[in-house]
Amino acid sequence: MGYGLGIFLLAAGLILSFAVQDSISGVDLTTAGYILAGVGVLALVITAATSASSRRTGTVATTTHADGSQTVQERRSTHADPGAPI
Repeated sequence: MGYGLGIFLLAAGLILSFAVQDSISGVDLTTAGYILAGVGVLALVITAATSASSRRTGTVATTTHADGSQTVQERRSTHADPGAPI
């Protein structure tokens, strides 16, 4: 999923809900539109949540000492959103 899919589903759902005046036997287009819009919003939320978690990066540094022992250092950092308030 991505932002494009979420926006497409949201737009298609809102068009079905508010702009289409036609009817199909056995199908309520308004309800189908609301369902599509809800799925679109859910897709947008899931995409935003997963992309926020992928911003975390980490590095691993291994140091080998003269006596043969090794030291491993792991650093994790999160990239701040430039538009976020301090």
